[in-house]
Amino acid sequence: MKTTAALTTFAALALALPAQAEFELSERYTDNDGDLIADIPEDSAQWVDPETLIFAYTPVEDPAVYAEVWAGFLAHMSEVTGKKVQFFPVQSNAAQIEAMRAGRLHVAGFNTGSNPLAVACAGFRPFAMMAAEDGSFGYEMEIVTYPGSGIGKVGDLKGQTLAFTSETSNSGFKAPSAILKAEFGMSAGEDFEAAFSGAHDNSILGVANKDYIAASIANSVKGRMIDREVVSEDQLVTIYQSQTFPTTGYGTAHNLAPDLQGKIRDAFFSYDWEGTALAEEFGRNGEDQFIEITFKDDWSVIRTIDEANGVVYDCN
Repeated sequence: MKTTAALTTFAALALALPAQAEFELSERYTDNDGDLIADIPEDSAQWVDPETLIFAYTPVEDPAVYAEVWAGFLAHMSEVTGKKVQFFPVQSNAAQIEAMRAGRLHVAGFNTGSNPLAVACAGFRPFAMMAAEDGSFGYEMEIVTYPGSGIGKVGDLKGQTLAFTSETSNSGFKAPSAILKAEFGMSAGEDFEAAFSGAHDNSILGVANKDYIAASIANSVKGRMIDREVVSEDQLVTIYQSQTFPTTGYGTAHNLAPDLQGKIRDAFFSYDWEGTALAEEFGRNGEDQFIEITFKDDWSVIRTIDEANGVVYDCN
C-alpha cells in the first residue's frame, strides 16, 4: 500500500482535461468553508441527536460476516458516545446513500467510488480511513481472468464480456472505464460487452468459477477472500493493475449534533485494534489503524476519474 504513485493514466488524464469541474453539493447542503463537504447546520433546531446510532459498512461482501467483524468497534463507539450503536447491513451502494439522505443512517463507511455521490447527495462528512502502521493506505484496481481463459492481456478483452460490480464503484466500474478508454482506446458496448455482478466478491467468485471470463475488482477484497480461502490464488490471473487509490472513507451524516460528531470521531481515533476482529479481517490488507483524511485532498484523484467518465452527481 502507498499514498503516492509515479505519473499514471490518471495523472495524464488530469493534465489532458480542462480544470476539474467544480464539485457541487445538493442544494440541501451548504459549504461555506470550501472543504467540499456539507457544513453542520448553524440552526441547532436542525441537529439530530438519536438514542441509537445506525452504522453501515460498504456493501462489498457478505454483510453477515462484517456484522461480526465490526461488533467490537461498535461497542467501543457506544462507550465513547453514550449511545446504542446498531449495525445496518446494506445490499447496495444506492441503498446506503439513500438511507443517509433520508436520515436513517448516521455513521458509515462508503466505498471509494460512491464517496463523492454520498458527499454531494447525502450530506456525508468523511474524516477517516484505514491505514497501515506507517500511515500508508490504499488498494489497486485489477482486471482478472482465470487460467486458460485465452485472455493474456487487456487487448484480448475485445469482443469479450468484462464484469463490473456497480456504476458507483471506483475499482468495479469508474476506474477501469477511464483506464480502458484512455490507455487502450476501448469502450464498453463498442469493443467489449459489460456485465454487472453487484459486488466485488460476486465478480471474484464469478471469475474463479469461470462464470465471467474477466472482471475488474479491488485487490483488497481479493486478498481478504484468498486469506479466508473463499477462493485460491491459482484460480485468478491478473492482467492489469492500476495506481493506488484511497479506500473506504468513514464519516457521519452532516446534521448530527456537533458534540456527537466529535465523540464519533474520537471513537475512531481512540480504538485499540490489537487482538480485535477488525484487526484480524483488515490486517489481511496490512491495515491496523484509522487515520484522518479529507475529502478535498484524498478524493481528488477520484473526482478526476469521474470527470474523465463524464459523471454527473444527480441528487434528485
